[in-house]
Amino acid sequence: MIAVVAVFLIMLALGVPICFVLGLAGFTHVLTIGVDSYFNILTQKIFAGMNVSSLTCIPFFIVAGELMNASGVTEKLIDFIRALVGHFRGGLAYVVVLVAMILSAILGSANAVAAILCAVVVPEMIHDGYPDDFSAALVCASGVLGPIVPPSTTFVYFSVLTGVSLNAMFVGGVIPGVLIGLAYIAVIRFNVKKRGLPRSTERFDGKLMLKSFVKAIPALLVPVIMVGGITAGVFTPAESGAVAVFAAIVAGFIYGKMRIKMIPKVLMNAVGTTAGIFIIIGFGNIMGWTMAIAKVPAMIQNAVLGITQSSAIIILMMFAILIIVGCAMEATAAMLIFTPVMMPLATYAGMEPVQFGVWFCIMLTIGLVTPPVGMTLFVTSNVTKIPLERLTKPMIPFIIMALLATLLMAYVPGIIMWMPKIMGMA
Repeated sequence: MIAVVAVFLIMLALGVPICFVLGLAGFTHVLTIGVDSYFNILTQKIFAGMNVSSLTCIPFFIVAGELMNASGVTEKLIDFIRALVGHFRGGLAYVVVLVAMILSAILGSANAVAAILCAVVVPEMIHDGYPDDFSAALVCASGVLGPIVPPSTTFVYFSVLTGVSLNAMFVGGVIPGVLIGLAYIAVIRFNVKKRGLPRSTERFDGKLMLKSFVKAIPALLVPVIMVGGITAGVFTPAESGAVAVFAAIVAGFIYGKMRIKMIPKVLMNAVGTTAGIFIIIGFGNIMGWTMAIAKVPAMIQNAVLGITQSSAIIILMMFAILIIVGCAMEATAAMLIFTPVMMPLATYAGMEPVQFGVWFCIMLTIGLVTPPVGMTLFVTSNVTKIPLERLTKPMIPFIIMALLATLLMAYVPGIIMWMPKIMGMA
């Protein structure tokens, strides 16, 4: 096992793509196990990891998000939220969080949400007098909401790995998403006083708000269709994604920005994103399989229980481990490796499967904005041209607040479980 860890860390340090890091580590693990027949089924394991019908919803969600981005939906959402809260001091900062929550229900990706808001909102914030580093940090942090607010591709993959109800996870992710959004708003409120953030509009205009709301209705309906259809049992997640693609096309034509010639480019963008996810899943499946053969999850569980049997301390240990993992690994890869390790510990500590699933996914998602391997941090820096050194400092309050909110979810199950239970899903 030492050789596997060494290969993994060296490849990661050399900047080898995470899918190949996982594949090489898994291959090394098979070598150390010493059973020659295992090599004959490596290819089968790679394709078995990807050949899961439940995963077909992921490319649909990605295509829907790309279509919504190309059809001018973001601008309509920003206009509506700005008319709603722009008259408050720091109004444009509040707009970022609220628009991110809505976009998250459409895109389901932290990088997509951050990239769109960086391109559209950050220049406006800087023009209005907001500090550039704070503006970029806010957008980067708000991107975390992408994989939390349902529908979430992260939830989909966890459900595939564990068999935990996807519908229950979607519903369970609503309040945590809102809670983290409120935590960010608290940080903004503090900065309103500290930095003297300006208003976006001088006063509230009811007519303008109503007009912008009407224009935003097609955009707002897409997440309602996606999440509402799944939770109501009208269609499966994959069917929901297909319906969302259709709704996104219709919304694009309503706004007058969708052109048939744009669709090939949209599909090619979606192909690249989807392929990246599935390659990680395929190669990562080797690592997950070899760990199961070697009974690594049971070994780690026994080691932890040998230190303590206190539920509260076990949860705190998992929390600390996942912070470190999030700083060093991509979320999908981390999920493949640590789900079989963490889930038995969570069960022992009294966490329900849905609660653990939502909490676990959120912890890995926060890793997207933590240095040194926070992918969303790099996306934000690249789009805004703000160096990582300047971006990292204003990110710290947002990361701390998100982690505190997530720690609360671990010890207060009702935050995640209340909605699934009242809807009879748990």
